Amino acid sequence: METVILQRKRIHVGNLILVNAAHGYVEEAYGNLEPVQRDGPHILLERRAALLLSGLIEKINGRQGIVPVSGWRSLQEQQRIWDDSLMENGRAFTEKYVAIPGHSEHQTGLAIDLGLKQENIDFIRPEFPAEGVCGRFRTKAPAYGFIERYPSGKEDITGIAYEPWHFRYVGIPHAMIMVREKLTLEEYISFIKDFPYGEKTYVFEKEGKGVFVSYLKAGPEDDTVLAIKESYPYTVSGNNVDGFIITQYGAKV
Repeated sequence: METVILQRKRIHVGNLILVNAAHGYVEEAYGNLEPVQRDGPHILLERRAALLLSGLIEKINGRQGIVPVSGWRSLQEQQRIWDDSLMENGRAFTEKYVAIPGHSEHQTGLAIDLGLKQENIDFIRPEFPAEGVCGRFRTKAPAYGFIERYPSGKEDITGIAYEPWHFRYVGIPHAMIMVREKLTLEEYISFIKDFPYGEKTYVFEKEGKGVFVSYLKAGPEDDTVLAIKESYPYTVSGNNVDGFIITQYGAKV
């Protein structure tokens, strides 16, 4: 067994951090940022998310049809967007479509707004239809670790209006699990708590092998000890709420 010490501040770091009106973003949490594309507007994402997004768009031959609209934003940029929208669109519209500064997924470097390529693109609500190249993107997105973050019918849970253009990188297999279970990220964070580490795991089969997902609650103040088998690779992500999501790969189902 390997013993890993998880500092409490690590609950704010990882692909599965929940950022919404109730759970703000910890500024230093985002990782290395990379341009989404080399020959377009300077839009940044966390490095692995950027690489997988590029691979997905290439897979569906989407370079001529899909354009990145907005990726990583600083707190200052989010504040400017919020203030501008209040002036131009009013509070009701802004609260539906613009996250409160300090509580925006865009500050994580894990969220991307995409639009259908056309002459005029709405920055806040870009067109991203269900059919055509955008539909192909949406279908394949979970296999690349992306989810449609604010789906229709889940507005009361996410606190944000339906945004078919906003995608969030959560990683593999979590995106595929969320789609299979029909869960938003808010719901997934709660759902996985039913699988406490060392007692019960959620099993997802991928390419004939099992991926095992479980939850480890963080200590109230002290570091958390994770005892894990060394024989299989694993990842640890904070949930930005109260603990960690442990993902173990490679074991046969």
